[in-house]
Amino acid sequence: MSHGQGDMVQQQLLRLAQSHDGWIERCVVTHNLPDLALQAPEGGWPFALTELFNTQPVGFGANHNRAFKHCGSEFFCVLNPDIELASPHVWQELVREASVPGVGLAYPRVLNPDGGVQDNEREAVTPLALLRRYFLKQGSRRIDWVSAAFWIVPSSVYRRLGGFDERFFMYCEDVDFCLRLRLEGWTLRRAAAQVVHDASRNSHRDPRHFAWHVRSLLRLWSGPALWRYQAATS
Repeated sequence: MSHGQGDMVQQQLLRLAQSHDGWIERCVVTHNLPDLALQAPEGGWPFALTELFNTQPVGFGANHNRAFKHCGSEFFCVLNPDIELASPHVWQELVREASVPGVGLAYPRVLNPDGGVQDNEREAVTPLALLRRYFLKQGSRRIDWVSAAFWIVPSSVYRRLGGFDERFFMYCEDVDFCLRLRLEGWTLRRAAAQVVHDASRNSHRDPRHFAWHVRSLLRLWSGPALWRYQAATS
């Protein structure tokens, strides 16, 4: 998905073309803001490429649900354009883990650009968990959800869950998705692969993103998935 990030998306696709190793059948790029069409390399793309151009911006979940309509493969990948694949074997490892019976979502270890491990694995976002995280500076005690910077989800699982809840415009849609997935009996599984993610953390400095984040938290806290999950795991 591109928010006017044409150059970044172009470079990501070129990296995928070089390292896909036959695992990628189709890439769907959603231009959420006006942008030029992507330029194919000499010889064309080694996978099918579908570009979607929104007439007006829609949320993260809605964009991925629309992209999923073009998915005819066994697995559906959610991939941010600012993810750098550290190894060409990442696809094989992710598909291997996502193919394990009972697994609903596979993901890699995510590193910061400085090599530190990114906190993409977290516990359910309750008010108490936020208090411990931001005021007491305590880490997550368990892994209830994983940031949607890079996921591999069996298409049957994505379809069964109905994809992302589009009432979340941005933020917390990945929390909600993972909790609903866990409530259905599937598990999250980290693969033996790692990538680098230069996370922007816009909600920490952009008032508009902060407002979206707060609104999404309120929606999560007022919805059934979080509290059903808490009751089931307490």
